[in-house]
Amino acid sequence: MKCSIFAPSHITGFFEIIDNQNPLKRGSCGAGVAMDKGVITNLKIFDKNSSDSLKTSVTINGEEDVRNTTITFKTIEIMEREFNISKLVEDKSISIDHVLEVPIGAGFGTSAACALGTALSIAKILELDITYNKATSIAHLAEIEMESGLGDVIAEVNGGITLRIKEGAPGFGVTDKMILKKDLYVICKSLGGIETSEIIGDPIHKKRINNTGRNMLSMLLKNPVPEFFLKLSNKFAMETGLLSTEVSDIINILQEESMGASMAMLGNTAFALSETPDTTLDNVIISKIDSYGCRFL
Repeated sequence: MKCSIFAPSHITGFFEIIDNQNPLKRGSCGAGVAMDKGVITNLKIFDKNSSDSLKTSVTINGEEDVRNTTITFKTIEIMEREFNISKLVEDKSISIDHVLEVPIGAGFGTSAACALGTALSIAKILELDITYNKATSIAHLAEIEMESGLGDVIAEVNGGITLRIKEGAPGFGVTDKMILKKDLYVICKSLGGIETSEIIGDPIHKKRINNTGRNMLSMLLKNPVPEFFLKLSNKFAMETGLLSTEVSDIINILQEESMGASMAMLGNTAFALSETPDTTLDNVIISKIDSYGCRFL
């Protein structure tokens, strides 16, 4: 038996961290864009030979990757706590492979996408009696416990240019999205990653992020167009002090060639929205906006 899930990557433009003792209600408000390049999760379940010691294997692009598969194992751990899934696969082995179309740890929400793929594929293949929101909320819990993200899960479920109106997991958070007048391209150039936990877990960064981002969502709701989203995102990147000189230089180039540009939160990555895929930059990632969100293939 096998199951495949596509989860779009997601770039946050600006956000505000909202704490809550209930992890399902903890998260962030803000805005970001989903891309039609993301993560395809392929899960297979098969009979385990008596000599096999491996019960669950997780790979990324077909290769072992201990550091970047922790979110997958955390998702499985939460599902085990809630549904005792090991009893359902007593004589089986599970193989999970995440096929990534974007860089890891560079502001594309790949950990959320891997968690979503894991939770939904396990729920489907083991025929768990749970809803879509319940399954995807498990991915949010994994992100919160790992401190790897706050709002990517619900945004990747929603798709489009998502406005996260109320923080939290699917079923708890509230989202809206822009109605786009035309198809747009997302142009990205990444210089590497930023450790998300070091930013969202740091009181100084958190205060600066919240002071800067607090009123931006209400402003965007009054003028929900891509150009204003990009303007607010660029303002957020500069005023939070998260923007590096190298990424700033790339943003300046992209702004001349597109509708606007900013920094992906949280990654050492510049992104722009454009009516065309054209750019003078090399080694870029070009995709369209994904309007549909996470889905079974």
